[in-house]
Amino acid sequence: MSTRTILNVSTKTGDAGESGLANGQRVRKDEFIFEVLGTQDELNSWLGMVIAAMSESFQEHRQYLYDVQETLFYIGAELAQSPTTKTPASALSILEKKSEDLQATMGENWTSKFLYPGGNQTAATLDVARTVCRRFERVVNALARKQAVSADILKYVNRLSDYLYVLRCYVNFR
Repeated sequence: MSTRTILNVSTKTGDAGESGLANGQRVRKDEFIFEVLGTQDELNSWLGMVIAAMSESFQEHRQYLYDVQETLFYIGAELAQSPTTKTPASALSILEKKSEDLQATMGENWTSKFLYPGGNQTAATLDVARTVCRRFERVVNALARKQAVSADILKYVNRLSDYLYVLRCYVNFR
């Protein structure tokens, strides 16, 4: 019989309504930063749903969405005032390139009409992820009025919702 060390996720340090930021500062759980981080977490969860819904024929896109999830963790840590964690500088340019490549694949006039959300299960899940990303963008911009937020994070979150829309169109196109 093997023995295992079990990590207890209940630290009980938040029982009085406070939680810790990445820099160690304790703040009330109803502070706006936790709305921002909760929205980031929700977006990351929806991206997990997208990945689970994508067929193996979209393996390259599934893999890139894992990279996006990792970038979102970096963004969350940076927004939570981590003294050491910064969003990778290359994340924005890679995201923009991925979006441009998808648009080129679909050819001209792919944006010539309004599209209702949905299409198939994966595209519909991408639509939900895109709308959560737009909400994340709104709360990050609101946070930027209260604390310093890197311009790269603001750009990344904006481009991410664009990318999710393009990926959704591509999934339906294929």
